[in-house]
Amino acid sequence: MSFAPDPGAHDPTRHGGVPMIPAGIAVAVVDADQSTRNRLAMQLGESATTFGSVGELRARLLGHPVVAVLGPSCAYGSELAAAEELVRAHREVGAVLLSEELSTALLQQALRAGVRDVLGAPVDTGQLVAAVQRVADSLFVPGGSMASSEPGLPAGDLGRVMTVFSTKGGAGKSVLAVNVAVTLAQRSDRPVVLVDANLQFGDVAVMLKLAPQHTIVDAVGSIQKLDGSLLQSLLAVHEGSGLYVLPAPLEPAFADQIGAEDMIRIIDLLRTFAGHIIIDTPAYFNEVVLGLIETSDDVLLVAGMDIPNIKNVKIGLQTLKLLNTPMEKLHLVLNRANSKVKLEVGEVEKTLGIKAESLIPSDIAVPQSVNKGTPVVMASPKSGVSRAIEDLAGQFLASDKRSRRR
Repeated sequence: MSFAPDPGAHDPTRHGGVPMIPAGIAVAVVDADQSTRNRLAMQLGESATTFGSVGELRARLLGHPVVAVLGPSCAYGSELAAAEELVRAHREVGAVLLSEELSTALLQQALRAGVRDVLGAPVDTGQLVAAVQRVADSLFVPGGSMASSEPGLPAGDLGRVMTVFSTKGGAGKSVLAVNVAVTLAQRSDRPVVLVDANLQFGDVAVMLKLAPQHTIVDAVGSIQKLDGSLLQSLLAVHEGSGLYVLPAPLEPAFADQIGAEDMIRIIDLLRTFAGHIIIDTPAYFNEVVLGLIETSDDVLLVAGMDIPNIKNVKIGLQTLKLLNTPMEKLHLVLNRANSKVKLEVGEVEKTLGIKAESLIPSDIAVPQSVNKGTPVVMASPKSGVSRAIEDLAGQFLASDKRSRRR
């Protein structure tokens, strides 16, 4: 018997509060244990067909888009190797793996095998259906297109990259990166991705109250075969704004595994399907930061209103000039610009030799929003700091539209 999607399958509506699998996408449940297969098939509904092995599934493929849900028996050994051969030979097949024990080693092995997502077993029905939907959205459809309903970019129209950098910790760099990214995601008609490149101590996931299943480590672990669809499957989504996030490693030791070439490869892939990519960085120069600054279209240089901050920013500007960084892509942002610290904005601009393009006021709403895990532009949208951040993001949206018209 052949294996193809049922043209009469249900539309992608909700049934019993759980999203249904969209019509035209077949779901294959693979596990050696029959009771496990049956339970997963019941969770996935009428569109699911069960198979005892990956080889059995492969024998019945007809070239239609298929999401293979690999049960716990496929997490190790020959079945995972067979799954790797399957997804490499059939671009129309995407895989989700269930495992009773999740570990970094298993995640890396699964991603190297071409698995798009890994979930803990037993799995909640809503979580399973959502994972299948994500994989289905990125599947290759014969004829050269993707089965994705996400808004992408026209051919040749690459996304704009903005690196947010400061030469001193505590200047508000991460808060600014998160809130600018959220604002762009809310106002842009294209996907927006926030990348946490503070590889040792990134805070982006915490600030957005995310519990990501994947991080930059997973992307780098699959760098040799990483493509746009695989990278999309590794992104977390901030439900409140629709912002996509590629979080920093969960442990500082993993930072040593990530080089500048890997980061630039990831950013170049993100450009192909995202309209804006915002990168948060550590407060010091290293090979990764310098590579990101070089590949960026814009660099937000964040400075606090105190003498040590200004001194470090001045040194940072001198370093960037020595590296022949085009000054036109540097944008000075003065944070807490209304603080009563006896420093005038004009004096700071004169000292740095660059005009501030944005003045972000001090506001108690900022630390409150950070502690709540809600961006201040969402928690206090009418505050002065939110309006200043929205104005800053608006400058790049307007500039982007002018560039596209040209």
